[in-house]
Amino acid sequence: MNWPFAGSSAMIEPEAIADYAAAHSDAEDDYLHRLWRAANIHTVHGHMASGHLQGRLLKMLVMMQRPRYILEVGTFAGYSAICMAQGLPQKGNGKVFTFEINDEMEDFTRQWINGSDVAGLIDFRIGNAVTEAPKLGIMFDMMFLDGDKRTYAETYDALLPLLNPGGIILADNTLWDGHVVDPKYDCDSQTMGIRRFNDRIADDDRVEKVIVPIRDGLTIIRKKTT
Repeated sequence: MNWPFAGSSAMIEPEAIADYAAAHSDAEDDYLHRLWRAANIHTVHGHMASGHLQGRLLKMLVMMQRPRYILEVGTFAGYSAICMAQGLPQKGNGKVFTFEINDEMEDFTRQWINGSDVAGLIDFRIGNAVTEAPKLGIMFDMMFLDGDKRTYAETYDALLPLLNPGGIILADNTLWDGHVVDPKYDCDSQTMGIRRFNDRIADDDRVEKVIVPIRDGLTIIRKKTT
C-alpha cells in the first residue's frame, strides 16, 4: 500500500516512512538487533518478530502503564517479551509471563531470553496461554496477544477476566497486511479470525479500543473501570 503525500500527486513508499520513523525513534539496542537477525536467518517465519519500531512502542507503553504483571500470548523468538521487560522497573516485582504453543521454538527462544539483561523479569513457558494462564492465580495489568489469528476472539474472551480494570490489551496484526478489507481473502481462515476479533472488540462495551496502523496493525484495548 502506498501512502499519498498531502498536496501532491507523488506516492511515498511505506518502507520510506518506516525508515524515517525508525531514524527518529530510540535506537534498537545491539542485543535486540542480533536477535531480530537471528530470527530471520534461523526460523521459518522470522518476519513475525516484532522488530525495532514496535519493540520501542511496547517498551514505552509498559513504562506508561506501569503494570506489575504482563501476559504475552505467542512468544515466538522472544523479541517482544524482552522489549516489554525492558519497560518494567529493574528493581521491583514486575514480570512478563509469556506463553509459546509451538515447542519447536523453545531451544531458540529460551537461549535468547536467558541471555538478555532482563531474563530475571521474564517467565517463559511452553503451552497454551488460554488454559495455562488461569492456573497462575494472577491478575494482569497488561496483555499482548500475538498468537493464532484464527482463535483471537476466543483467546480474548478467555483471558479478559484475568485483566484488572484499567488494564490494557495490545493485539498484534489486526490489519493483517490489509487483508481484513480485501474480499479476495474471504475464505482465508486467519483473515476471517482477525475480522471476527475486530468485530468482537468493536461491539464490546466493556472496553475502549483504537487500532493503530503501525506495521501490521496494533489494537490497543483498555478494560473499563466501571
